[in-house]
Amino acid sequence: MSAGSAPASGTTTAYAHYARMDELLALQHPLSPAETEPGFIIMSQVKELLFKLLHTELTTARDQLSGDRLGDALWTLRRAGRVQQVLLVSWETFSVLSPAEFCEFRDVLGSASGFQSAGYRRLEFLLGNKNPAMTEPHRDTVGYDAVVGQLHEPSLYDAALALLARRGLLTPDDGPVRDATVPYRGGAEVEEAWRAVYRDPVRHQDLHLLAEALMDVADRFARWRYTHLVTVQRMLGAKPGTGGTEGVSWLARISEHRFFPELWSVRSTL
Repeated sequence: MSAGSAPASGTTTAYAHYARMDELLALQHPLSPAETEPGFIIMSQVKELLFKLLHTELTTARDQLSGDRLGDALWTLRRAGRVQQVLLVSWETFSVLSPAEFCEFRDVLGSASGFQSAGYRRLEFLLGNKNPAMTEPHRDTVGYDAVVGQLHEPSLYDAALALLARRGLLTPDDGPVRDATVPYRGGAEVEEAWRAVYRDPVRHQDLHLLAEALMDVADRFARWRYTHLVTVQRMLGAKPGTGGTEGVSWLARISEHRFFPELWSVRSTL
């Protein structure tokens, strides 16, 4: 079909065909008569799509840093920030769900839990929060190979620190290949490298912009986690989460985690 021609009678439009809209809009199957369950399903799916988009953008930024394309990476991180903003706002649709409304369909969720999201886990690993044990909830699922694969890939923070090493602000890692399954390199030397950047932002202008762009990513992720915590508290109180998870107590613990910790701790030394 040419760009300007009309679709034949009874066929999908070019727009729906290009974006697979018919398939997408057919993926909602509520399991209860609750009026609020369709919205819960749709917004859960929206978040997964946003996870996928954010993963795409942050992977691109990582690869651009690895290729010494810092200017391109900064522009990509700018796009990623907009995706994070939409993710943060997405909690507002859940926060207006009253406890009574959620209870109308909570039982049909069974063992389903956001904790099982392969897309979210891949983001955690991509940003550097790596723990091989966290692949286990995804075993025997279609997302397992992708999660394990992400565990073995360098993180965004790995790429940033490797750039600092190439710029002479960090000593290179020992050995030709770093074990990507362990958390990023951290500690006093990394903090000192970022301190050098912050103390002379004119000399290290592009690295200073990178530091603040990474802080934007970490800040928005911290806000997303905290909003998740408050939203669940509003709907469930202190009850266990869906799928047998700890609920609020677990969310409270992870809300204290910060990506790129040396970028946070260096602020106390400037």
